Amino acid sequence: MRDMTGPGNGGGRRKRQSPRSSSPRPGREVDRKLDQHETYEFGGPFGVLAIMLGFPTLMYYLWICLWFYDGQLVHPSSLDDIKPFLATMWTHIRQDAYPSRYAWQVYGGNILFQFFLAFTLPGYKQEGLPVPSLNYKTLTYNCNALYCLYATVVTAAVLHSTNIFRLTELIDNFGHLMSVGMICGFSISFGAYFFAIATGSQIRMSGNFLYDVFMGAILNPRIGSVDLKMWAEVRVPWVIVFFLAVSGGCKQYEELGYVTPNMAFMILATGLYLNACGKGEECIPQTWDMYHEKWGFMVIFWNFAGVPFSYIYSVVYMARTDPAKYQFSTLRYVLMFTVLLTAYYIFDTANSQKSRFKMQTQGINTFRTSFPQLPWGTIKNPTFIKTAHGNRLLTSGWWGYSRKPNYVADWVMSFCWGAIIGTATPIPYFYSVFFITVLVHRVGRDFERCSAKYGKDWERYCDTVKYKFIPGVF
Repeated sequence: MRDMTGPGNGGGRRKRQSPRSSSPRPGREVDRKLDQHETYEFGGPFGVLAIMLGFPTLMYYLWICLWFYDGQLVHPSSLDDIKPFLATMWTHIRQDAYPSRYAWQVYGGNILFQFFLAFTLPGYKQEGLPVPSLNYKTLTYNCNALYCLYATVVTAAVLHSTNIFRLTELIDNFGHLMSVGMICGFSISFGAYFFAIATGSQIRMSGNFLYDVFMGAILNPRIGSVDLKMWAEVRVPWVIVFFLAVSGGCKQYEELGYVTPNMAFMILATGLYLNACGKGEECIPQTWDMYHEKWGFMVIFWNFAGVPFSYIYSVVYMARTDPAKYQFSTLRYVLMFTVLLTAYYIFDTANSQKSRFKMQTQGINTFRTSFPQLPWGTIKNPTFIKTAHGNRLLTSGWWGYSRKPNYVADWVMSFCWGAIIGTATPIPYFYSVFFITVLVHRVGRDFERCSAKYGKDWERYCDTVKYKFIPGVF
């Protein structure tokens, strides 16, 4: 999963300061302890094995329900029906989700094109936070996602309008593309592990093969100027998600002669998210994902398969279903768009406030301008708690109301992605249900690490910012 502190709208040229000044010696001792494997997460080896096998199975099942059974959660009616039920499920996968040549060409072509753009286009140079495992070295990131996005949109429009590649074919080949994405997710996860072992670049290892493949062995894999972890987080999943939504809209227009407000909502929602990732890419190097989280199955599979093919179930449903089953009143459409845009505003500005605050602590005081800039993206004269570790904990802006305001806004958007089809089927709500589970778990990991890192200062911070998510509630 991604760190939600990423897509904001900050940036800037930094005044270099010595990495040694970023963390006093007591803080370094804590960092060294936190940068070692001490306990298993996610249920340990058996837990991660269940996740690695269970999620692909669940993704296939939910796709089958949407594609063949009008979004109904089908199941065997008796024990005697289990075997024929499983046989039917397998038939659907074998016939309509096999990794076809077309799917390899489209999925693989997009991956290569996105990498080519990331490798060749100019970008904004941004340094990340000092990385403890690299002796507090800062890495430079070439942030050109916005240029890559524009180049991709223009290329797709030309190919579609000239009938070289029709975007409607994406949603029609959803199952095939999903299988290719899963194969890539597994292959790259194991490949990254073996590469780390072969080059001696592994860190924070547990010694258990499956667990280390899941959590990752390497921290900052790179090919030239392209940081593979950040590239895969921004360029792969959200590009696919957006174009699947556009494909659904194109399919409706060709079949119905118009695009439903529900589908337009999803095109807007996915477009906003993709643009947020691009315009605020220079904020991502400041996040937990970049300087601490390793590049393993947990991140890789979700970027290459999980996000693009499970967050977009509402589009899959609408592309296969009569619009009469999910039409709303005008008032409800107004409410849905208002909630989405409000949540996006909080999400964008909260991320921007946090990222720009971190940049300010590194000596960055001028910020990159990229479209669209939203008011209150930077806090003037921010309040904070200075820790003995050397870091500062922000206590103003949205971050004075709760410790994770961006997570709340992000989850509201995810809920809207399901709610846009109402109660026609529960499957599109998978994103928000899964997402809240991930967020709560991630917050627990984050707060536990902060408590160990900051000690009494963390207690002082929690006394100042009392609520984890929703002010006055929780």
